[in-house]
Amino acid sequence: MNEKIIEEFIDYLRFERKYSENTISSYKRDLNKINIYIKKEFTKLNKKDIQNYIQKLSKEENTSSVSRCISTLKSFYKFLEINKYTNSNPLTTITNPKTQKKLPKVLSEEEIDKLLDINLNTNFDYRNKAMLELMYSSGLRVSELVNLKVNDIDLVNSSVRIFGKGSKERIIPLNDYATIALKNYILYYRTSLFKHGENNYLFLNNHGNKMTRQGFFKILSKIAKEKNIKTEFSPHTLRHSFATHLLKHGADLRSIQELLGHSDISTTQIYTHITEERLQKNYEEFHPHGK
Repeated sequence: MNEKIIEEFIDYLRFERKYSENTISSYKRDLNKINIYIKKEFTKLNKKDIQNYIQKLSKEENTSSVSRCISTLKSFYKFLEINKYTNSNPLTTITNPKTQKKLPKVLSEEEIDKLLDINLNTNFDYRNKAMLELMYSSGLRVSELVNLKVNDIDLVNSSVRIFGKGSKERIIPLNDYATIALKNYILYYRTSLFKHGENNYLFLNNHGNKMTRQGFFKILSKIAKEKNIKTEFSPHTLRHSFATHLLKHGADLRSIQELLGHSDISTTQIYTHITEERLQKNYEEFHPHGK
């Protein structure tokens, strides 16, 4: 019974809520884990059962993982209520543990310049240049980058069309560096990556298939190592750097929210803390009486 309900919920997330496959996998993993532990039907669980599971989970997982699991269960039981599987929700008074948000890492503008300064000798160099320029120009999530199709890029109007979380569409303008890099890659080098006939995905790997998240991370790490960039970072750091540098140079928070595709402005406000922290460090370092 539990497995059947989980699959119905997953179908609901996939087809009605239009969640990404990564998000869906996370939900499914949380539900399968509690299903193994409880050995009872979900419709018969009570608040004590949930509390016992959360207590067990808290000993094994970090706070953010526990919080995510509680959020998964809340969404799941709301689904069960709507579909008349249960009349009682054991999560009603369960609260998420308080977590201290860590400030995301960002690259300095100098580090970004080094990362983007790629010697263009091969078709892969032109592809890598286009990917990195696009990421820094638009603040894409890596999942959005690898799922782009060629017709999502508008070279005439210098913009990219993105279908983000929940299949929400947004149009983001591109700077001249990204537009030129994309134009060179698309017009002159992309077709040389075909191995099994034409492919509609924008960025292809050396097998002629769609670029993967893991593949992009390996490319990014390799370039960073070659450029002797010591800061530890991930593909998402480019997105954080994009937003932080915009804010630093005067962009308003609402515009950055739209560009990043955040549904809630509070998510975007984390970048104000980064700039405030850097301002404090700069004050302490450069003001005569700062230290």
